[in-house]
Amino acid sequence: MAKKTDKKSKKGKKDEEEEEHSGGASLDDAFADDEDVEYAPSKPKKEKKKKKDLDEDLDDAEEEVEEISKVMSGASDEPPTIKASKPVSKVKKGDRIRIDGKEYSVDSHYVLIDHKTTKEMAIELYDKDDKDYQLRYFDDQMESTLQLYELQEILYLKRPMKNVEW
Repeated sequence: MAKKTDKKSKKGKKDEEEEEHSGGASLDDAFADDEDVEYAPSKPKKEKKKKKDLDEDLDDAEEEVEEISKVMSGASDEPPTIKASKPVSKVKKGDRIRIDGKEYSVDSHYVLIDHKTTKEMAIELYDKDDKDYQLRYFDDQMESTLQLYELQEILYLKRPMKNVEW
């Protein structure tokens, strides 16, 4: 029996060697004439922003981080001053809401989450630049829970506000 396996293994080795060399040139033959190879030109370097632009971008980013950190830390947790011309439940699409002197248009008003005993409501807003915002509140304690959120990419980020009128 040992003779049969030796014959099979010898045939297997021969078949592997034939397959390896039958596919084309060897590595030495394939790269023999590489002296006249022309390479593509280098990519141009990216222009760096001017120092003033970078400083302005950095200042803007620092201000935004400071504002967000104030909101997140609860420094502006005092409820906004509300001046309502009608009950908040009557606010509907097309109405105008003024927040800190800036005017927004109402896109929709709906129940965000129903918590059995109370409802979390959302008023979808947009400004003249088509930026999206939400005014969120709980229907049973609107004055103390009213909060403004701004849509950034896919997240709503809490924004500070002092005055709200409709």
